Amino acid sequence: MSFKLSIPLVLSLLASFSAVSAQQCNATSLCPSSAPCCSEFGFCGTGDFCLGGCNPLASNTLTSCMPEPVCQNANLTFSDTSRILSNATYFDGNATKYDWVVNSGTIINSTSGELAMILTEDNGGTRLSSTRYVHYGQITARLKTGRWGGVVTAFITMSDIKDEIDWEFPGDQTTEGQSNFFWQGVVPQKTVGETHGNLSDTFSNYHDYTIDWQQDTLTWLIDGQTVRTLKRSDVTGDDGVSRYPSTPSRVQLSIWPAGINSSGQGTIDWAGGLINWDDPDYKAAGHFYALVESVSVTCADSKSNPSDAQSYVYGKNASAFSPQVTVTNETTVNNGAGSLRALAGANVWTAIGASAVMALGALLV
Repeated sequence: MSFKLSIPLVLSLLASFSAVSAQQCNATSLCPSSAPCCSEFGFCGTGDFCLGGCNPLASNTLTSCMPEPVCQNANLTFSDTSRILSNATYFDGNATKYDWVVNSGTIINSTSGELAMILTEDNGGTRLSSTRYVHYGQITARLKTGRWGGVVTAFITMSDIKDEIDWEFPGDQTTEGQSNFFWQGVVPQKTVGETHGNLSDTFSNYHDYTIDWQQDTLTWLIDGQTVRTLKRSDVTGDDGVSRYPSTPSRVQLSIWPAGINSSGQGTIDWAGGLINWDDPDYKAAGHFYALVESVSVTCADSKSNPSDAQSYVYGKNASAFSPQVTVTNETTVNNGAGSLRALAGANVWTAIGASAVMALGALLV
């Protein structure tokens, strides 16, 4: 289950973008050429709509979205916020300038080099997205979760066509974590999520949560120990379709309010009930929070990609059942609102199957 944004917050984000069409979009209702890019929220537009989260299968053409910045091995820490863009709508696609963008909410950089993601009754939660994508690889987040009913801490990967791999920590269950995955946003009738327990307090103690995502095997680990493994063959149906996450994805970190009245009852129950905004922790600090110490990324394609590889692009024959991704040297930078690029003439090497930053010393409980 991915980070949820409230309708008022989504509308305010849409209003801040450079050009917005009232038209909604999906795989069967594509965007018009005048507003060619289908944003992660399912609205047509230009400019920012064509960057992170732009769905190529719902946009005007497969080449309407900007190319996705290619994966690079990294160990990302948070001693300061110089590599975090605090407002994602100002991101132009240049992943050499920033490692993260803040999609919504508020972050705090603590004096001990931790990143705090903040949830208040008014801000709707905080979400950060990596500026680079991962197309198979190993990602580890070292973090401390929240501990309050209705509040969810999450570390996930999310592709532009909604392939998703999750580590989630709902409510006040501080001795366990939950693993899950989704294929192209399809919610199965029966959940495929699993719970992994016997952890030392996840609020008080840092743990390393790993997503080891390879072409045929997906493994979830805690502190280096495997807790779950999924094979591609496990989710390949009789129709031959592999319902396995297989498209380039951003890394996302978040804290979000599942336990609010606008959520479905099932979501509220899953998250541990409605949030108590009178909780002593909230009263003392003025917010709930989760802490991140580091995120490391080891790209599976780092050795096979050319040294000047810049981007992933969905291929001409990409479809919902067989998304094809190419590694190219196309630029990822969107020079101005509505700036689009054409695939023709691109140098394509490889086809691969497919808010404000608060000051130091802010009060934490």
